[in-house]
Amino acid sequence: MCLIVFAWKVRPAFPLLLAANRDEFHRRATAPSGFWPEHPDLLAGRDLEAGGTWMGVTRQGRFAAITNYRDPGRTQPAPRSRGELPLAFLTGTGSPAAFLRGVEERAGDYAGFNLLVGDTAGLWYFSNSTAEHRPRALAPGVYGLSNAQLNTPWPKLARARQRLEPLLDSPSLDHEALRRAVSDRSLADEADLHPLGLRETMDRLLSAQFIVSQDYGTRSTTSLWLQQGGRAGGVTASWEELSFDPWGRETARNSATFSCAAGPQSSGA
Repeated sequence: MCLIVFAWKVRPAFPLLLAANRDEFHRRATAPSGFWPEHPDLLAGRDLEAGGTWMGVTRQGRFAAITNYRDPGRTQPAPRSRGELPLAFLTGTGSPAAFLRGVEERAGDYAGFNLLVGDTAGLWYFSNSTAEHRPRALAPGVYGLSNAQLNTPWPKLARARQRLEPLLDSPSLDHEALRRAVSDRSLADEADLHPLGLRETMDRLLSAQFIVSQDYGTRSTTSLWLQQGGRAGGVTASWEELSFDPWGRETARNSATFSCAAGPQSSGA
């Protein structure tokens, strides 16, 4: 399970404000976020088993993130790894719309996913597991994404949106404040749980925003914003990732702030 909450073009000076948890089995080999030697403009974590990533941003202002779509009816391994999708967008040059048209054509090659891709002009959403099954541009607003459709009102997602909204009017912004939107370790009331097709105790465990378990849990929390009005009126990206051990203790912190290079940015065809 994963959790992403973000505000898109709600606060004029900050086109994108985001906080996210990556939940994964602790045994899965992972490299913390950094600029990739073979892609020096790309800042992202790396899945060392399949080679992709779950979220990243580039010096050109491109952004992508993916979550699994929880569907107990689809449990067979898929031919391709979902992590290759955000990586392909982040290392490419095409518009979000054009990229997602290509993904739509091969969507069946992947297990269920929710995908966000964008640049400084537009942010798009696509899932291969929803009835809509079409890419769409997101209007300005506050959104939450976990392991169901965009804005599905799971308790932890609703709490995350409620905690992000006050930051939109705050005179100052920092990564700690963003992280608090997704840092709650308390479990949801059983009456509020949405069945996930898992055994009952696992349902309850996954209802926390920040999951602590010896086998599976929150591996990292990332906060990100894009700020308008940097050098020469450009965009500045600010990123911070905290990594955690199976007991929920911080093990590493990686931060980066950089100007996004001017270049062709388009959310259209």
